[in-house]
Amino acid sequence: MKYHPPTFSGLASDDALGFLKECHRILHTMGIMETSGVSFTAFQLRGTAYQWWRAYELSSPDEAGSLTWTQFSKMFLCEYVPQSLRDAWRAEFEQLCQGAMTVLENAVRFSELAHHAPALVATVKERVRRFIEGLHPSIRTSMARELEMDITYQQAMSIARRVEGMFA
Repeated sequence: MKYHPPTFSGLASDDALGFLKECHRILHTMGIMETSGVSFTAFQLRGTAYQWWRAYELSSPDEAGSLTWTQFSKMFLCEYVPQSLRDAWRAEFEQLCQGAMTVLENAVRFSELAHHAPALVATVKERVRRFIEGLHPSIRTSMARELEMDITYQQAMSIARRVEGMFA
């Protein structure tokens, strides 16, 4: 409780994605995401959200305790974040360009939106390719060889930040 975990009641005014992100942050900090994450988060549900969870538990008692954080998150988002909003995030991801953002700001936005389009970044290589393609042309051109190499997304972001520094 020292982390002051949020609660979620399922009201239209509640921020479902914010709730999930904050729970994820706390669970990650505590190192219990996969072991107790679902139980912890379910405990923070109130009102109709708790009723939704309870109905799920009653309809599938064997599976309820064994859900992974990823499974729970997907289920929760499907229930409390409208499909139209999830579709809008996916479309924004598909068209994401650096524009006036710094490389770091772009990388943060890229990571946030990539969660809503997992099929588009199914491999590390595809994630790196999409990230580099969204950068300013001058940075993208300087990183052309990285597209041919097996590098991680973190490495690509780091290289892009260094290249950005050369143009500053």
